[in-house]
Amino acid sequence: MTETRISTTALSGVAQAIGKSTECNLRLIPSVVRQGIGATARRAALIPIAALFAACPLRVSAATPDPVLEWIAVMNTTVLTAGTAPNVTGRVVALVSASVFDAVNGIEPRFRPLYVRPDAPPNASQRAAAIQAAYAILLNLYPAQSATLTNQRNASVAALAATETANSIAAGIAWGQSVADAIWAWRLTDGFAPTPPPFFGVQSIAGTPNSLGFWRPTPPANASGATPQLATMTPWVLTRPSLFRLPPPLALNSPEYAADLKEVREMGSLSSAGRSSEQTEVALFWALNTPLAWNRVAAQLAAARGLSLTENARLFAVLNVTLADAIMACWDSKYRYLSWRPVTAIRAGAAPGDPDANWRPLLDSLTGTPAHPEYPSAHSTYSGAAAFILAAAFGENTAFNLTSEIRPGTRSYASFSEAIAEIADARVFGGIHLRSSCARGNSLGRAVADYVSRHAMRAPGDEQDE
Repeated sequence: MTETRISTTALSGVAQAIGKSTECNLRLIPSVVRQGIGATARRAALIPIAALFAACPLRVSAATPDPVLEWIAVMNTTVLTAGTAPNVTGRVVALVSASVFDAVNGIEPRFRPLYVRPDAPPNASQRAAAIQAAYAILLNLYPAQSATLTNQRNASVAALAATETANSIAAGIAWGQSVADAIWAWRLTDGFAPTPPPFFGVQSIAGTPNSLGFWRPTPPANASGATPQLATMTPWVLTRPSLFRLPPPLALNSPEYAADLKEVREMGSLSSAGRSSEQTEVALFWALNTPLAWNRVAAQLAAARGLSLTENARLFAVLNVTLADAIMACWDSKYRYLSWRPVTAIRAGAAPGDPDANWRPLLDSLTGTPAHPEYPSAHSTYSGAAAFILAAAFGENTAFNLTSEIRPGTRSYASFSEAIAEIADARVFGGIHLRSSCARGNSLGRAVADYVSRHAMRAPGDEQDE
């Protein structure tokens, strides 16, 4: 990677005063009564840690933004500009946030590191380290956007000069770069590359009895299965992607499957007469990049709560490493069971009623059916994981707003549970998922989030039942 040097002039550029305050130890870990997936549900009691924030004074708003929140926003724009698919975005956000966390925590260690042992110069700037770590990872991932990223990085660094010395900033930059380099090298061997051969499921035997229930490419794109390597990658924290493998999907001859597919056929059709305009809007709104959506929610809540730099670094690292491991767990089940999509089942006559060769899902009007097996829902897996982490940090009944890159306007939610329920509706009304697949995906995401939050980036001595 090309080394970047910042001149003294750049370091003394325009900046606003940043007030330093004592940072509270954010303990983002809930106490949970854990439940087995597929077993009889037991009540899980999340103990919100919002009370911990009450003991922490709100930070005075400064003209210069918190570099963690600033670079979460830069990441969001960069990923959307590149058109990165949601299933790949999970890896992107984890790389960025893990590097930022180990860079910030490595200067003033408050938590166990994720990967890089704290060894920063004592005078290193945490803010400069966070900026450089995020920048270095994004530059590795998106070299085509190097000019924009470098301009943003230089502006972010220059804004530090009013409150931090040039030596401190330089030391922070060097440390942030070294952390990003170490995490980048580590994850180069995670199994994401090289790209495996195209996967077409049972396309070669489509129309035979042995193909019933199994995935093959879906119209209109008929693309090969997306990123099958996610199913066998090395997780960040989980011991293996199959650690929480779901039970098999509903049997094709079960009443539950028939009811689920009937709902999708009637409510998820492009030409559905039963779906309301509001239900249509819900489906289109949530056809977004899921990891980025939850990062925007987290940034909104972190800013409103006035979290410190260290608290933000840890919040986003736990959130995004969880998302990365959740999508691997999801893909393990997807490519283990290879469930066909509703459009395939309905056209084959697996739904109540005659086969409908012309049936199309609502999302054909936007993105089409995603090119991977149906079970479980990736969107619900991601969202279940994110909601678990954010509810632990801010409280289950925390209100928030969300914008979508797909649709105009803002949607508001009174709780994380309300959003999760709407997401399940969105995937059914979009014509791409069974409701049971959304429910099980949500449970899978929560199981991954519970495991990650109990095993990574905890404060020394803050042990929980393993």
